[in-house]
Amino acid sequence: MVDDILIVGAGIGGLTLALMLERAGIPCRVVEAAPEIRPVGVGINVLPHAAAELCALGLENALAAVAVTTRESAFFNRFGQLIYSEPAGRAAGHPAPQFSIHRGELQRVLADTVITRIGQGRLHTGWRCVGAGAENGRAVVDLVDSDDRPLRSLTGRAVVACDGIHSIIRRGLHPDEGPPKYSGVNMWRGTTRWPPFLSGATMVRAGWLATGKMVIYPIRDAVDAEGRQLVNWVAEIETPDYKRRDWNRPGRLEDFLPAFADWRFDWLDVPAFLRASDLVLEFPMVDQDPLPFWRGGLVTLLGDAAHPMYPRGSNGAGQAILDARALTDALRAHADAGAALDAYEGKRRPATAAVVHANRTNPPDAVLREVFLRTGDRPFADIDSVIPRSELVALVDGYRQVTAARP
Repeated sequence: MVDDILIVGAGIGGLTLALMLERAGIPCRVVEAAPEIRPVGVGINVLPHAAAELCALGLENALAAVAVTTRESAFFNRFGQLIYSEPAGRAAGHPAPQFSIHRGELQRVLADTVITRIGQGRLHTGWRCVGAGAENGRAVVDLVDSDDRPLRSLTGRAVVACDGIHSIIRRGLHPDEGPPKYSGVNMWRGTTRWPPFLSGATMVRAGWLATGKMVIYPIRDAVDAEGRQLVNWVAEIETPDYKRRDWNRPGRLEDFLPAFADWRFDWLDVPAFLRASDLVLEFPMVDQDPLPFWRGGLVTLLGDAAHPMYPRGSNGAGQAILDARALTDALRAHADAGAALDAYEGKRRPATAAVVHANRTNPPDAVLREVFLRTGDRPFADIDSVIPRSELVALVDGYRQVTAARP
């Protein structure tokens, strides 16, 4: 146990790290506050640079079985007019696919594989971290059970906080950090069972934040006898007020449906699609300023605990996966845990800070912003007269270059 990497949190980042450490021959142990790992949330995209890491872990077939392998990315205005489209994943020449998947399904595949490869006895659920530090040169995690009764502390080589946006370990390292920064945009998220549209594997971004923007993409094929897909959607609207961030807070359709009441396209009736939703969740688009440091002794941060960012560009889970790869590489290269944590932070903290800033200023949907501004939010006769294709490509590629760097 003294050589274990102690992973706090069995989300996407923590479970991916466990699998990467196991592959590298580095022992680890995972503690998770929830009494069981069960599917929560809605859909996410795993972009090719992150999917490559999961495929290298031997997970491609398991993920493909429960995901949609995305083939196209397309941008529309709120009148349903196509602005720009491009192939995605392997269709675009990437060596790895792009997966659109329910967050819970991704977590389940990872958790099942962790149990198979490192053993049920090294994934502890119902164990909540209440603090982390060092003692006698070893990393220590203090724990309580689901009834807040103290458990025996764990000791190991290092502690990695993968405990998400409300990370207690982050708060311990940065007790004076300010509150989350609200972007001025509120989001509603959900899933709907719906017949395939466009290519059947298209990620759609449409509209703009001032009047209403949507992101829509399928995350599971053939979910019923009618051959419908499970389709993920996100509605985003500039909104002055917001509630505390909570990925699982229920939302109300009536709070945002009026903004999309006339979105009836030849490929999708958006109001009918939204009314058919299985669930609606509400979440404010918030992030936090990049931290000046992640490491505190033998403790470091990973994923949302390290760099909470606007959920734009499908980069929350993706950046956590890249963190896991970089940390594993550093632990394998350095016998001294402190040196490994420094090397990991030196590589990933600047890279993720750049993503946080890009999501604030020039996210991938900057294409929609430019067309909205240049047309005055009116239909266009010819997109080439509004914005040259070369400029559209440059906007999309500029964001991609910031976010898709390999660890």
